Amino acid sequence: MKSINSHSLLKFLLYITLFIILVPVLILILWTFASRWPWPKLLPEVYSFRSIKEVLSPHANAFSTLFSSIFLSLTVAVLSAIVGTMTARALVLYDFVGKRVIDLLSIAPILVPGTVFAMGIHIVFIKMSLSDTLLGVIIVHLIYTLPYSINIMKDLTDSIGKEMELQAYVLGASPLKSFRFITLPLLIPGLMSSISMAYIISFSQYFITLLIGGGNVKTFSVLMVPFIAKGDRTLSSAYGLIFIVSTLLIFVLIDRVFKGLSFKTRKEEI
Repeated sequence: MKSINSHSLLKFLLYITLFIILVPVLILILWTFASRWPWPKLLPEVYSFRSIKEVLSPHANAFSTLFSSIFLSLTVAVLSAIVGTMTARALVLYDFVGKRVIDLLSIAPILVPGTVFAMGIHIVFIKMSLSDTLLGVIIVHLIYTLPYSINIMKDLTDSIGKEMELQAYVLGASPLKSFRFITLPLLIPGLMSSISMAYIISFSQYFITLLIGGGNVKTFSVLMVPFIAKGDRTLSSAYGLIFIVSTLLIFVLIDRVFKGLSFKTRKEEI
């Protein structure tokens, strides 16, 4: 009886979760095709394809901006995962001078208010000639995403430890082979989470991208947010829908890549 009640409660919570997720998406779809939707009508009174025509128009450059944003965010995500993994391994597995300082600095970007950080880093980037450049935007996105990647990989590295690598050393494996065939497969779930988290943070950055990019580096968020700010719900919903669908497709791609990598690793071990 208790098991049945627990099962029913879990199903109820699952349905509630699906409702909370799917209803806003459904409203977003309706607003994409709504021309007039007065309160308190449950459905739009007038429908139109204005948003579709606007998004597909050549002057909008929506999809070229989307693809360049995906490339930028994937680059940031992969770099964040690599640097985050190396930093996490150093902090967890080794003792060195300044370890606690680096550990504190690894979370500093998310402790400092975003506007304060953005203005300060902008002055530094101007002096370094990184302002208004793609490289500058990638670096500032990397600074924002690294705290999340480092902390994800720190927890996983701490749970894995170094004992299995040391056993591989004793059996004659090189450090590279030990990491490739033992540690890396165990790190794959964390790497997948790290890349996904870094991607969505980078892809959704608006203010810092606009400030550092200076308008020269256009991302999908920079294109979308002005429509939200001026209250154009139809176009905002259309861009928001593209944002959600493209992000889900990228997450599916990341999942497939890591599943393929995991399968390839197991096959090489056999």
